[in-house]
Amino acid sequence: MIEQLILRNVWRNRKSSLIILLLILIITFVFFIGNSIINRTVQGLREVYINGITGDVVIEKAEDVTMNLFGANIAVVDEFFTIPSVPAYDKIVDILANDSRIVGFTSQVSSKAFLDLENYREPVLICGISADTYFRLFSSIELVRGEFLKDGELGVMISMEKARSIEKTIGRFPEIGTEILLTSGGAIGFRIREAPLVGIFQYKNAGQFMNEIIITDPRTARALSTIQTAVSDVKTSQQAATILETMDIDTLFGEDATLLQTEPETSIEISPDTVQSLLRVDANSTQTEYSDEGWNFLIVRLKKNVSAPRFIARLNRKIAEYGAVAIDWQTAAGESAATLIIIQTLFNSGLTLVIIVGVMAIINILLISVFKRKREIGTLRSIGASDGNIRNLILGENLALSCIAGFLGVFIGILILTSINNMHISIPNRLLASLLGGQTLAIGISLQSATASFVLAVVVGFTASLYPVEAAVHIKPADALRDK
Repeated sequence: MIEQLILRNVWRNRKSSLIILLLILIITFVFFIGNSIINRTVQGLREVYINGITGDVVIEKAEDVTMNLFGANIAVVDEFFTIPSVPAYDKIVDILANDSRIVGFTSQVSSKAFLDLENYREPVLICGISADTYFRLFSSIELVRGEFLKDGELGVMISMEKARSIEKTIGRFPEIGTEILLTSGGAIGFRIREAPLVGIFQYKNAGQFMNEIIITDPRTARALSTIQTAVSDVKTSQQAATILETMDIDTLFGEDATLLQTEPETSIEISPDTVQSLLRVDANSTQTEYSDEGWNFLIVRLKKNVSAPRFIARLNRKIAEYGAVAIDWQTAAGESAATLIIIQTLFNSGLTLVIIVGVMAIINILLISVFKRKREIGTLRSIGASDGNIRNLILGENLALSCIAGFLGVFIGILILTSINNMHISIPNRLLASLLGGQTLAIGISLQSATASFVLAVVVGFTASLYPVEAAVHIKPADALRDK
């Protein structure tokens, strides 16, 4: 009986019913489309960074300031922040090695420097890597020219984007074997290192700042970031030893400086090239490094069905005593994750305002509808309808409209997203491409977003009905019958 009354009343009041239906439909549609785009953004960024630089989990030294892979996550602090080494490195490695939930892990030294090549000079982000594990862990790194850096090899790899930028400046593409000069500065002065270009790479889909990354051997990265490791058995040439032991700085770099005779009747003119060749680190020299002094981060990849938040929580309980902490990919990505949070916040704030305005409009429409139906409600009360009957009638009408609007909002949203995906729209903007996980616009349609959108429609309809329903319940039969 009540179902028939609900349908009859919805049709009789079809003008107001149509307005309510459209309002809820718009709210549902915006929520569904917006959440689908944000979910794609989260998924796209996650794939870019997890497969490219951050892995699923990053282990670092516990600090008051949260860190990303290249510094502090607070811009003001980052200017004066030095990334510390992972404490108890060997012990944490043992923990990871015995964990069956892990696909693999690698180590990284991070630094910031300037890259110099002829008249090209640009700031870069440096990843000093453990080459034997790093490239196996990150599937989105593709070799374009040269070869991948090898474990124990002195060398530099730059991105294809960086190589093209160099080409525009110096007029030629950087060749494999070209010496790359890296300079960093700090409180103790400047640090300069030179290493050969061994390869050029690209990410399948580079995220924000990823093309500024260059990959180096860990010794070069440590030297630039002032991480000190124990060294023994370093081979120094006789000429270099003679210079360092017998000549002061002013004499060494004076205009007329010459090397002391190391053989009778022999002298060598001092020039920048001579000093560079004498003081350059020999890639084949024997060097012993304390492993737990030389790495800023441990990067971990998890198996497919392993929950990263649960893994991080359990791992943190194990490594807290060593002064280390595990973070997720969003924290490790830094600025890009912050951009995503801002986008989500702005969208949710805007949607909240739309919902509030929509609910207020629906309340007003329902109140007008209730007062127009005074005689009908009074008649029902006079023939014995209880407060519960009146509530169920009004709520039933509005919930029926909400369900129809929710279904239509989701259905239209699916049709539009499907049409957009079938157009294969190209994304020219690099930031948008990284946010959406590819150069072609493809927005996923998830059952979770559809269900949440439908539930929102029902909640909006129910919430907007509460006050008008109470107003209808308080209508007295006598007052209603007197009303003409």
